[in-house]
Amino acid sequence: MDNSIQVGSQQGQADNPQFTPIPSNGICTRLGDKWTVHVVWRLSLANERRLRFSALKKEIDGVTQRMLTLTLRNLERDGLVIRHYFPEVPPRVEYELTEMGAGMLRALEGLNYWVRHNLPAVEEHRRIFDEAKQ
Repeated sequence: MDNSIQVGSQQGQADNPQFTPIPSNGICTRLGDKWTVHVVWRLSLANERRLRFSALKKEIDGVTQRMLTLTLRNLERDGLVIRHYFPEVPPRVEYELTEMGAGMLRALEGLNYWVRHNLPAVEEHRRIFDEAKQ
């Protein structure tokens, strides 16, 4: 018996009446980029709930200043991060998750569980697929 949900079909809707796909308007793309989840995770671990840009950059291995700036700007635009500017000399900028940004962590936990549970099977399928294509 095939238990897969057929998106947009009557069968899929009958199996799970609460599942209605909606356009993501780029949100899924944002979550799937290389740095967003890293930034959100690091901000969630901040002791004071805020981190300075330099602390974020230091804690996220491999991120460039430009990519961190773009990621934070996009997260701020989406309402997931708040930027706090302090007009000092030198200026100080801190970032913290909004309530909505922290709520995203709960959604990511489910995805993280799924990945952890299914990664060995996915890797095996990839291996079989790649061997068949050679």
